Amino acid sequence: MAEVIHPEEQLITIEVGELLPKVMQLKKDGMRLSQACAAYINEKFELSYSFADDTTYEYKTLRLVIDTDVEVPSITDIVPAAVFYENEMKELFGVKIRMIAVDYNDKLYRIKKVNPLGPGKEGEGEKKNG
Repeated sequence: MAEVIHPEEQLITIEVGELLPKVMQLKKDGMRLSQACAAYINEKFELSYSFADDTTYEYKTLRLVIDTDVEVPSITDIVPAAVFYENEMKELFGVKIRMIAVDYNDKLYRIKKVNPLGPGKEGEGEKKNG
């Protein structure tokens, strides 16, 4: 019979200033970024960065709950694979992420509406071509 593995799962709520040091530590510990996502809930952004250990099946998620005007540093210098996740957060939700290694400048998706999953703002609507 196959061994049943019960990996540890952790949700770790952090502040913006803790993001880069925590990501560096998880990478140093041999964990890989498995997903990153954003949600707009209760007029705030919830950003989740999940890391997996392929040996122990341990799973850790760093969670930031921030106001919509807060800037977040990109983790792409530490984890290059985060480039698409961060561009998605920026374009679909309007998360302010600075220093993304490859910034698609809101042209990752072919969508007409500005930040369709983020906070709606008066006067915002369709993207301008260019």
